[in-house]
Amino acid sequence: MTDASETAEATEAATRASYDTVAAAYEQLLRAELDARPLERALLAAFAELVRGPESGPVADLGCGPGRITAHLATLGLDAYGIDLSPGMIAVARERHPHLRFEEGTMGALALGDGKLSGAVAWYSTVHMGPDLLPGVFAEIHRALAPGGRLLLAYKAGERVRHLDHAYGHPLSLDVYWVPPGEVEGLLRAAGFAVEARVTRRPDAGDGPRAGEQGFVLARKPVAGSEAGALS
Repeated sequence: MTDASETAEATEAATRASYDTVAAAYEQLLRAELDARPLERALLAAFAELVRGPESGPVADLGCGPGRITAHLATLGLDAYGIDLSPGMIAVARERHPHLRFEEGTMGALALGDGKLSGAVAWYSTVHMGPDLLPGVFAEIHRALAPGGRLLLAYKAGERVRHLDHAYGHPLSLDVYWVPPGEVEGLLRAAGFAVEARVTRRPDAGDGPRAGEQGFVLARKPVAGSEAGALS
């Protein structure tokens, strides 16, 4: 049986190859998508307000792709930078946003010391990971966050898997996972997070291949001695 590390490596390899292929087309198609998403902008603004402060540190956009969310976070006053496993995406991000920092890396093994981040955003960047891989990723994000640091997660809410062999005008090979909100929140709590807020929205005409409910969770790494609470 394939163990978790082999599954993670295979998932990363397929995701890297696919996004290297579609990087330029992906950036062009989604460049202005956030402009038509008032709910998503509001969630990002709330996250930024909670994280921003005179003593706040860096905020990582995990799975940043071409850097559109990283750039938006920077406009909200955060010391934001991007991490992505696709060299093609990183190259596009650096070209589009030369004033920001982008690094190659994976969410499952962040090149960061413990507690180095004030915040992290994973904006649909876990959708190619099966539920068996999420515990390790959430634990790694929790490790990298400072006590009191926050995670904003956007994901596909549901219970199905869809295989893509063509997207953004190119052939590729990706699995896309919808995960039930209760399962996502349970995994976050198991990783040590306190879930502060959760939102789901119905699909609309602009979702295209993301048709289906969209889920968002704001979670916090508790300060030592505080209780890791959870929404019921």
